[in-house]
Amino acid sequence: MSKTAFVLGTSGQIGAAAIPALLRDGWTVRAGSRSAHDWPDSVEGVLVDREIDESFRAALGQGVDVLVDCVAYTAAHARQIVNSADRIGSAVVISSISVYADAQGRTLDEASDEDSFPQLPLPIVESQRRTPAGPTTYSSRKVAMEDVLLNDDVRVPVSVLRPGAIYGPGSVHPRELWFIKRALDKRPVQLLNWGGHSQFHRSNTLNIAELVRLAASRPGRRALHAVDERALTTAEIADITNAYLDHHPLEFMIPGASELGDTPWSVPKPIVASTAHAEAELGYRPVASYADTVPIIVDQLVDELARGDVATAFPTFVRANGEAAFDYEAEDTWVESHRTG
Repeated sequence: MSKTAFVLGTSGQIGAAAIPALLRDGWTVRAGSRSAHDWPDSVEGVLVDREIDESFRAALGQGVDVLVDCVAYTAAHARQIVNSADRIGSAVVISSISVYADAQGRTLDEASDEDSFPQLPLPIVESQRRTPAGPTTYSSRKVAMEDVLLNDDVRVPVSVLRPGAIYGPGSVHPRELWFIKRALDKRPVQLLNWGGHSQFHRSNTLNIAELVRLAASRPGRRALHAVDERALTTAEIADITNAYLDHHPLEFMIPGASELGDTPWSVPKPIVASTAHAEAELGYRPVASYADTVPIIVDQLVDELARGDVATAFPTFVRANGEAAFDYEAEDTWVESHRTG
């Protein structure tokens, strides 16, 4: 008899990728979101408001074998799962690698410069110290959520997955725009700060979906990194993206901190997560790289930009990165001063 998976948050990237992965594994899939969505014919759609406990429990119906929760964010969300143990066989819940703190207690959420940026091990393992749980920041809320779910007294086996910088088709915040728009605008130069060496481990939605699939089939209480096989540098991301668009700018590497060349992945110290635990626990192997997925991502974003400017098509990106993300005049001024200086 087929087992039922309830995927909560199917209008987002991770949920959209998890559904086909679970279907291929033989699961009967129910998909939950706050508004109507174009779910596949093989999927039962359910309208649910996660912020209302009664709506959450009603969406579970008589019960599901696994809950794949792509939108859990707080301790309150975690308690919804715990309090519905009678209707959930096991759960797979998305957290983040931003939960970590270094030996001095420095975290990503509080970092404002190189000195305050955490110096984390290479690579990070899942037992690394985390930021204190609390209600104030993104990461502290995720930690509070994890603490509720991973408590030994919880009857629901929960796999907490920690992705890095998520990418894939359908993003409302496609970081790749930083390079794609420059290529479409035929920028003759490209600036990268931190010498182009920045590494912030990325997570292809196909790889996250693969780990969701594996965790769903083997319930347990665990925290695992859901990241790509390699943590690409900003220079490598640029090279792969530009090559697909047949764009070959003259590169200028700025050795340290600079608003110019500050990409969405730019960090002064590397954030690289180990997948050894996921491999040992579930046999996880990443199934896709950025190079594999870049044609789909780029083609979708190019189509979107053809219908409007960046601010209209991707307001979330603009809010996160500011107008300086495409300050070509400042870039040209910097290049000219360094060419003549």
